[in-house]
Amino acid sequence: MQVSMGKLYPLCAAWSCKGRADLLSSGLRYLTPCIRTLFSETGVWDKDYRTDTRRKVEEWWRPRIMAQWQKDKAEENFSKKKFYVLSMFPYPSGRLHMGHVRVYTISDTIGHFQRMRGHQVLNPMGWDAFGLPAENAAIERGLDPEEWTKSNIQSMREQLDSLGLCFNWDREVTTCLPDYYKWTQYLFIKLFEAGLAYQKEAVVNWDPVDQTVLADEQVDENGRSWRSGALVEQKLLTQWFIKTTNYAKPLLDALQNLPEWYGVKAMQANWIGECTGCYFDFKLKVNGDETGETLSAYCSSPETVFGAAYLAILPSHRLLHGSSSIRSVLQKAFQPGRDSLTDVWAYNLFTGHEVPLVISHKEALDGYLDTVVCVPDNSEEDLSVAKALNLSWNTVLKTHEDGSQTLINSKEFSGLTREQAFDSITQKAREEKIGGHLTSSKLRDWLISRQRYWGTPIPVVHCGSCGAIAVPEDELPVTLPKVASLTGKGASPLETAHDWVNCKCPRCKGPARRETDTMDTFVDSAWYYFRYVDPHNADRPFERNLADHWLPVDVYIGGKEHAVMHLYYARFLCHFCKDQGLVAHREPFWKLLVQGLIKGQTFKLADSGQYLKREEIDFTDKEPVALSGSRIEVTWEKMSKSKHNGLDPQEVVQQYGVDTVRLYILYAAPPEQDILWNVKTDALPGVLRWQSRLWQLVTKLRGARELGDVPNPSLLKKKELGEARKIWGNKNYAIQEVTAHFTEDFLFNAAISRLMGLTNTLSSATVRVLQHSVEFEEALAALVMMTAPMVPHLASELWAGLCQVKNPQSPILQRGGDVLQQSWPTVDSQYLEVPDFVELSVLINNKPCGTVTVPLQVSKDSSRVQQLVLESAIGQKFLSERSIKRAFLSPRTALINFLVDE
Repeated sequence: MQVSMGKLYPLCAAWSCKGRADLLSSGLRYLTPCIRTLFSETGVWDKDYRTDTRRKVEEWWRPRIMAQWQKDKAEENFSKKKFYVLSMFPYPSGRLHMGHVRVYTISDTIGHFQRMRGHQVLNPMGWDAFGLPAENAAIERGLDPEEWTKSNIQSMREQLDSLGLCFNWDREVTTCLPDYYKWTQYLFIKLFEAGLAYQKEAVVNWDPVDQTVLADEQVDENGRSWRSGALVEQKLLTQWFIKTTNYAKPLLDALQNLPEWYGVKAMQANWIGECTGCYFDFKLKVNGDETGETLSAYCSSPETVFGAAYLAILPSHRLLHGSSSIRSVLQKAFQPGRDSLTDVWAYNLFTGHEVPLVISHKEALDGYLDTVVCVPDNSEEDLSVAKALNLSWNTVLKTHEDGSQTLINSKEFSGLTREQAFDSITQKAREEKIGGHLTSSKLRDWLISRQRYWGTPIPVVHCGSCGAIAVPEDELPVTLPKVASLTGKGASPLETAHDWVNCKCPRCKGPARRETDTMDTFVDSAWYYFRYVDPHNADRPFERNLADHWLPVDVYIGGKEHAVMHLYYARFLCHFCKDQGLVAHREPFWKLLVQGLIKGQTFKLADSGQYLKREEIDFTDKEPVALSGSRIEVTWEKMSKSKHNGLDPQEVVQQYGVDTVRLYILYAAPPEQDILWNVKTDALPGVLRWQSRLWQLVTKLRGARELGDVPNPSLLKKKELGEARKIWGNKNYAIQEVTAHFTEDFLFNAAISRLMGLTNTLSSATVRVLQHSVEFEEALAALVMMTAPMVPHLASELWAGLCQVKNPQSPILQRGGDVLQQSWPTVDSQYLEVPDFVELSVLINNKPCGTVTVPLQVSKDSSRVQQLVLESAIGQKFLSERSIKRAFLSPRTALINFLVDE
């Protein structure tokens, strides 16, 4: 076949990708010079990393990287060490925002890194799919919330795939599907059977717009709903609670055994409070007869409970306002503005003593309490009230000459020290299941009832004869019925599903009614990390052996706004599952990585606070002004549509590419700090330049090996050997530092800076070192491998180009496989054994002030040397409070000179 090259070249632009591939496969390799395209597809290396190159690289590698991840996941190998990286699953709103991109970029990066280290990695994804937003959206659009939710899930999954994120999609969970919420209901029943799920009348926060109860944490400091913005009202309703207070002390104590969580441990501890008291259960009586009412009262010093004189309740207590049998008695005794003694008596199930009920004159007691045990021995105020009401009580504390105290008049606990009695009394109360669980005065039980449709049905039926009865486990799930319409107003929509509501009692088979409240979505998300380990199990929520293998989660990643409530509830449920024998671990998460917000620039009118769009602003002057001429305020705030400062991730990716956006997110700030999104800052141009420099390094090595000479390290002269030795040292230092950042502090920005430093070293290498030294080749290979978790598409292409270099010296480039299938580079043993140190002279404004000893391998690294000097005694003495303008590290002598302000 005779082909004219001149005739064929003009046709290149018209060929399809398939046509080019077919022609190449036919053996016409001499045609490839006209094809300026992707190396991995065509075998032709593009000398420059241009925008179209980046696009083609990502299009080529994305499906291949994701397919390889799924293949490796299918071939589970439990002989490998596990690594469970978990990012908080999203609510399926239908559109990703930049916060999603940030959290999932971090988890994806960690997942790739740990797999390269040889771990069996679990990086799952699912959907927190129940809740008010879907129900409200369905009401507005006249849709079924299930249809709306499933459509949003499909849309968001496609968006996640377009970002090249490698999740274990075979483990996907969706909380609104019966195969998931069946087990949410199962866990609720376990709580109910353990006495930890209960129903009581309570004054609650009512959202008049969303027509549902809100937890205290869902009401802001101005008394408005966190979601609707409506002023919250107070209502008295019968609600379901989970007795999380029983686990307060274990949850507080367990924090001590966890690593630091970027301040979140302190937030958790503050949320729980000091667990120095406990609740005791009382039966209420009038005229010696039990009323059927049980009251739990908080005692701040449980060891003195035998000295109680009375129980105090607030005027707002449910007993005065609800449907209690003693409401009229209490209301008759109540005298506003003063402590009111009532005819109601409280029988302490632990001590066997009866004390009167007193309505306090106060509007609030300590913390969130509305019922307290009052002991005159402990409180001057309790003593004063008891005397004023002419009450009697037992003295229970005896003070000795040395100031120590022991108990008296306390049955078998008499004679014990206060510390001994504290432990003994609370332990016995717990054993008898009448209180004794240590908790704080500020912590309340978890209110889970919601008066809306789109949530997990509470698996309880109410029988006139048997009371509240749990649905038998073999009848789960209690599925949501279809309802005629959703209005968001009035009673729970489930009340209208009469065929569903009316049922038979599981115990007596008589007529009964289903519970029509649904669970707060925090219940769904309190255990999803368990379900990921065994998502298709139809017989139980998860197999214990799988949970014990994967848990605890090695790194849990999410927004700091969830660092209190969600984390507390998830920890509580794991502690409960441990006590139920469902799992071996008490704590669900080992390391927590909280991420800051990505904020956009906002513009609002100074006088009204109205947010403006960018097209409504004149940017011609130094200070922007509204087109109307009004003065505006410029701030950085969380991205949102209402503030006109949001970004569509897909548009950003289309403009800059997936890898560039990933690098920007990782480089712009440490994970826990906010990112102020501004493409004019140094971060984005910096990462764009770095990608091009990485490409150029591979291009240079390929070009050098095309010169014809076979690499021969013996040809290197002394100076060139020294240069190669420096490259070797910088490579090992980079591996050491980057690995530490990826495993310990997650400072990906610092890891990228270190890789940029290695890039600089390699970029300045002379041609002969580049051509003949194995050190350059191995350092470049290590550099590409270490970038792979962060920029998988670019690194995959760089690796393909590197492995096809002529006459490779290093076996690393000959072992096959894509870059993400390589083993993470390790530090050479000789590097760790190098004992050499350098004594470095330190000058400040050209004046000697002492010496600092630094390791030889970092002695030429300016930034590392500066850091070591600043951390030294000399640095602390002479530089800690001075402004450093510049620092010069001599390339020839062991000397560093700091120029500082005088």
